[in-house]
Amino acid sequence: MTLFRSCSNFKYSYAAPEALRGAGDNELGVLPEWNLADLYPGMEDPAFARDVQKAQADCKAFAEKYRGKLETLAVENNGAGLAEAVKAYETLEELLGRIASYAGLIYTGDTTDPVRAKFYGDAQEKLTDASSDLLFFQLELNRLDDALLDKAAAGALSHYRPWVEDIRKEKPYELDDKLEQLFHEKSQTGRGAWNRLFDETIASLRFHANGQELTLEPVLNLMQDEKEEVRKEGADALAKTLKENLRTFALITNTLAKDKEISDRWRGFKDVADSRHLSNRVEREVVDALVAAVHAAYPRLSHRYYKLKAKWFGRETLNHWDRNAPLPNVPSKTYPWTDARDTVLSAYGAFSPQMAGIAKRFFDERWIDAPVRPGKSPGAFAHPTVPSAHPYVLLNYMGKPRDVMTLAHELGHGVHQVLAGPNGALMAPTPLTLAETASVFGEMLTFRALLAKTDTVSERRAMLAAKVEDMINTVVRQIAFYTFERKVHTERRNGELTADKICELWMSVQAESLGPSIKLGEGYESYWAYIPHFVHSPFYVYAYAFGDCLVNSLYGVYENAREGFAERYLAMLSAGGTKHHSELLKPFGLDARDPAFWQIGLTMIEGMIIELEGLEGK
Repeated sequence: MTLFRSCSNFKYSYAAPEALRGAGDNELGVLPEWNLADLYPGMEDPAFARDVQKAQADCKAFAEKYRGKLETLAVENNGAGLAEAVKAYETLEELLGRIASYAGLIYTGDTTDPVRAKFYGDAQEKLTDASSDLLFFQLELNRLDDALLDKAAAGALSHYRPWVEDIRKEKPYELDDKLEQLFHEKSQTGRGAWNRLFDETIASLRFHANGQELTLEPVLNLMQDEKEEVRKEGADALAKTLKENLRTFALITNTLAKDKEISDRWRGFKDVADSRHLSNRVEREVVDALVAAVHAAYPRLSHRYYKLKAKWFGRETLNHWDRNAPLPNVPSKTYPWTDARDTVLSAYGAFSPQMAGIAKRFFDERWIDAPVRPGKSPGAFAHPTVPSAHPYVLLNYMGKPRDVMTLAHELGHGVHQVLAGPNGALMAPTPLTLAETASVFGEMLTFRALLAKTDTVSERRAMLAAKVEDMINTVVRQIAFYTFERKVHTERRNGELTADKICELWMSVQAESLGPSIKLGEGYESYWAYIPHFVHSPFYVYAYAFGDCLVNSLYGVYENAREGFAERYLAMLSAGGTKHHSELLKPFGLDARDPAFWQIGLTMIEGMIIELEGLEGK
């Protein structure tokens, strides 16, 4: 049971000074802050406390009613009683999810606020206690005879058949009830506590640069400044503060890697990433094929592009703080919030009015939290909450072109989550590999719309370069991150890793992926420490590369045959978690199990680099 699902967008929005809050007196205009009242009116509202009490009581009543009786229910009346039990279980998942979503979203708004932190912590404890009474249900279901469960799934349980088939995949890795309960209850003082320590540590860090004390988002933003001295100052400030806290980050990394190793060993997972592959409902060989394809493509993608970018700067190599620098002699552009909104909605609308209509609700009904604030979670995400409510989007919007792309990305998630919602709490959630499909497709639609509006070669070069850099960050960088994680978790099985050793592993994969045209200077070795996915969702990162390559292939199909594509695409999103990736891609003639599949997406990135090379001298 996942109590707080979040699809995080790792491509940080690199926010600028946090004084810009959306008061209406700056060039960004008024930035929206979300209205969480659709979940609960407030932390002190009696409705929240009542629902927590109801969840605790209902979970106990559910266990008393159904524990030890599922086999009998599966036999009688063609499984009608079992279907009733699954429906009741889904209702409880919905209630628990609503409570967890609200507490989690309140906390991300300011992770340094002790009142919010206590509210979140207390809610998590109570939810863990309540949901302990539900642990038996999936375990007992999975102990039923296959033939008996298949018969029920073909009868009264047919609506939930996709969910039943899905959870059966976890059967080989499940433990007995008491052990599962122990793992579940200890999670709040184990992995959950270390996750919270990471979040609160990151939120409390201050970086001294540009004459200010900055939080993480603003200091990352400095590395996209037009002036090299500002970029270097930001990079040095980031490195200095991270280095001062490496002992803490190394301890968190070591503890969580060991925690995962213990869990994997008890459950019988062989490879360090197998549990992630299972939760993503993707085969290990599919991921291995993706990783191998991207590794082989390093020279023709990242190495080739950064060599070209260094040439634009008149150099043989670029310092690491110049990797995301704006192109020389290209005026920087700031997008006010209304322009970003109109750009994305227009791009969505040209593809599908239905898609744009759903996205528009996020703006009209205050489902977005956009300003940078002290203590606010960095980066961006779209959180689906529960089907009876709606998703929420968190951004750290500062008006950069990349921020517009981040908005398009997260709205893609949001549209996906709205469309999948009618499947219900058990079947709406989508595996991470497919969850990134709608987000990256939304980015691509927005990029193509902006590219079509360019009037000059320099504008086109800037747009193409920004997109190539995003794709490199999404594909090459994320596979390098996945490779780094594999090294960390593999090495950790031989004993605790020093901070220096983790830095060494980090540098090895970064040098390989970025290539000889990027000079990784002193301080860069500590940059692994601020990346949240390594802490919150081990091996999550390959889902971005999976999604980007998949979307490139989908977009190629769209460009070649647009008739009826939008309908098929929205039908794919509406399926939620009810179908395997092979079944969802079949209507488009695509198969991720084919090793050649990944080359389609990688070739599209290479094609953009070739176009950039062709613009030289124009």
